[in-house]
Amino acid sequence: MRNINPIDYNKYANDKAPKTNYIKNCIWAFLVGGAICTIGQIIMNYLLKTGLSKQDASTSVSIILIFIGALLTGLGVYDKIGKRAGAGSIVPITGFANSIVSPAMEFKREGYIFGVCAKMFVIAGPVLVYGFGSSVVAGLIYFILSK
Repeated sequence: MRNINPIDYNKYANDKAPKTNYIKNCIWAFLVGGAICTIGQIIMNYLLKTGLSKQDASTSVSIILIFIGALLTGLGVYDKIGKRAGAGSIVPITGFANSIVSPAMEFKREGYIFGVCAKMFVIAGPVLVYGFGSSVVAGLIYFILSK
């Protein structure tokens, strides 16, 4: 086996790697993320017109967007959107739905118990644990300081 100088290897790898167009990627992320938020706002306006309170409409919009994200992931559409939009599709709540459904679909062939149920929260699990844990710590600090 031939020893390759790390500097030469990095130069070779950089020459062969596809060039990233950051401006184009940012524009796609902005447009797709904005489209998701616009869809959410359209749903919100519709629900407010039907007489729902603002709190109930907000909750309903979150539920509807999570459902749409999960459905599009199940149909294989959300992955195509994600390849083009990057963070524009990951940051909104639909990206959270995608992070739950994708591992569940990937591990389905291992069975429903040891595959889907056990692996469903592989990606989103640490986020949920951190979110719950940090909210408990923040709540305790607030409780202690407010006395």
